[in-house]
Amino acid sequence: MEVITLVKRKEYLHRLIQWKDEQLIKVVTGIRRCGKSTMLMQYQEWLKANNISDEQIISINFEDLEYEELQDYQKLYDYLKHRLCKGKMTYIFLDEIQKVPSFEKVVDSLYIKADVDIYITGSNAYMLSGDLTTLLTGRYVEIKMLPLSFKEFLEICKMDQERGLTEYMRVGGLPYIATMDCTQEKLETYLEGIYNTVIVKDIEDRQARKEKSPEKRKISDIFLLKTIAKYLSGVIGNPISVRSITDYLSSNGRKISPNTVSDYVEALTESFIFYSAERFDIVGKQLLKANRKLYIVDLGLRNFILPRSQYDLGFSLENIVYFELLRRGYRVMIGKLGNTEVDFVAEKQGAYTYFQVTADMTAKETFDRELKPLTNIRDNYKKIILTGDRLTIGNYNGIQIKNLSDWLLDKE
Repeated sequence: MEVITLVKRKEYLHRLIQWKDEQLIKVVTGIRRCGKSTMLMQYQEWLKANNISDEQIISINFEDLEYEELQDYQKLYDYLKHRLCKGKMTYIFLDEIQKVPSFEKVVDSLYIKADVDIYITGSNAYMLSGDLTTLLTGRYVEIKMLPLSFKEFLEICKMDQERGLTEYMRVGGLPYIATMDCTQEKLETYLEGIYNTVIVKDIEDRQARKEKSPEKRKISDIFLLKTIAKYLSGVIGNPISVRSITDYLSSNGRKISPNTVSDYVEALTESFIFYSAERFDIVGKQLLKANRKLYIVDLGLRNFILPRSQYDLGFSLENIVYFELLRRGYRVMIGKLGNTEVDFVAEKQGAYTYFQVTADMTAKETFDRELKPLTNIRDNYKKIILTGDRLTIGNYNGIQIKNLSDWLLDKE
């Protein structure tokens, strides 16, 4: 058994258990190697421990050459149909399903049968667009899987809080890395393998599905894709637009159309390397169209992509907070208030929380600068500043200042 199977993603596993036998297709999405396949295996073990027989479980991983023949959707359907248990629930697990062209026809046909519980995973958000969404609207629940949280990372690595945060920022949160003896060489080799696989393999899978779409602009220039990924890695936490990326490429001698840039950025977000945060007008409580920000799913990957000389602690901490808010079930946006900006507006069930993130608040100039935008917000929602230091923790006229690593370990 591989070491990686020891990494239990308890919260995600619990969510699958909650949805067991519900008349919905469970779709688990997330970047390659974030633990989707492992979680499905652990869930299958849980089923067996709870009186589900082996014959009731059908599991196919399309990364395995053994199942290559089943990448034909009609053969896949026949294979599954003949293995259904009559009079009992059959649990079907289809891992990396995006490799099967027209897989949505299989899933839809199985969905309408009695006593079938379907679980699918994919490493590209494009699988949830087009035909699948049309066919399955209202019929599926998506479980969005992310790399390890800081709390999960500490539990696996058995480190103290302060050292753990430094290491988490260096190596990232991909589950297998947390179990490795992480020399720099091994770390870089592992991350390079994942990065190249995501950039090449997952984008190819996406392209194969997109061939059926009327717009056939191809993601064929891997060097350009990596150039844009490197640029985006360097500007996390900064407002970007298709135009700003196009201008950057032009200034480096690469003439390219904004439409092509838009396609390549979309490919990077659909393969779950980058996540987008839109800007939000705090007074008008509405989204703004211009200049979103992008955050990278894993800081270990970012450290691999970027030259070693680049260092920006504040934006790295901001990146960590963004994904922690997603894990906690928030919709996360960038706040705009007049000419000032609030790092994050986190919305859940119609309530907002405002966040500022900074490495250190001990200098008076920084303290005043971070407090100012929150002070200017006139509503009564929670206002929180997260800082790497411990000297400024407290409550300042209703604005809470918390230590960032303490907050990451909080259960709200």
